[in-house]
Amino acid sequence: MTATIYYDSDANLELLKDKTIAILGYGSQGHAQAQNLRDSGCNVIIGQRPGSANYDLAVEHGFEPMSLADATSQGDLVNVLLPDEVQGDIYRNQIRDNLSPGNIIMCSHGFNVHFGQVEAPEGVDTLLVAPKGPGHLVRSEFEKGGGVPALIALNEGASDETFQLGLAYAKGICGTRGGVIQTSFAEETETDLFGEQVVLCGGVSELVKMAFETLVEAGYQPEMAYFECLHELKLIVDLFYEGGLSYMRYSVSNTAEFGDYSTGERIINEDTRTEMRKVLKEIQDGVFALNWILENRAGAPAFKARRRRDHDHELEQMGRRLRKLMTWIDAKEV
Repeated sequence: MTATIYYDSDANLELLKDKTIAILGYGSQGHAQAQNLRDSGCNVIIGQRPGSANYDLAVEHGFEPMSLADATSQGDLVNVLLPDEVQGDIYRNQIRDNLSPGNIIMCSHGFNVHFGQVEAPEGVDTLLVAPKGPGHLVRSEFEKGGGVPALIALNEGASDETFQLGLAYAKGICGTRGGVIQTSFAEETETDLFGEQVVLCGGVSELVKMAFETLVEAGYQPEMAYFECLHELKLIVDLFYEGGLSYMRYSVSNTAEFGDYSTGERIINEDTRTEMRKVLKEIQDGVFALNWILENRAGAPAFKARRRRDHDHELEQMGRRLRKLMTWIDAKEV
């Protein structure tokens, strides 16, 4: 089935002219979407906890942030851009009771709506507008006159008027410049989680670490292992981004292309596909969501321990040392 994609000509920013848009959370997506909407002529208010770095950033950007409850009560469209793991509790305690019939509750990731942590009260529609890129890219592309593609979805029972307002919102953040794909909360949530776990974060991270460990274990210099297994990955991903698998294979040497065909399926094989299907089923059945929710209610001990352990991995230590020597890149260390 071919996706329905909307562009600038399909969206009417005038629909937002008399609306107040409340952005709850001034983090990665919050700061980008709020500034883009304001620069598009929309009336934007910010809900952000005082005393936080994001509160100070909102002030620096010319906003007057207020409590989440106050921003919710003043907003017509209320976009919850808080981290997934805290949204449910904050929604129940500070947001839900301040919504009024006719409001629209929004998000840029459907996790909490799809898995029942955010349930709109009677008379309130639920809308998803999700840029397919991090906040800094959403902002920088807007400033350059470009746009980051986005997704749009309505929850059950939402009206066509809400959909049109969603398209207007997407235009305000520059999504319709890149194209806005119509989807569902289930599809956005489940494919997003699957992509993160199997490819973009989990799959790539473990592939890089295991390859690095294999070379070092065999007696090769860690510096060489780092360059071959992590540093050069960006070059390949850039080629994927520009022209897919075919352009990558066109750009690399014939030796590298032959190695791709002859070895790739030995590393990523039918056993991997079987495990991918298990991961997808756990996402669809809510098992992953339940585990993540319970992990956070316990204070995230396993999550924090794994983060500390991987931060000290030899691959990471080597990377921090080598990046200090790479004066041509804008190295980021955490």
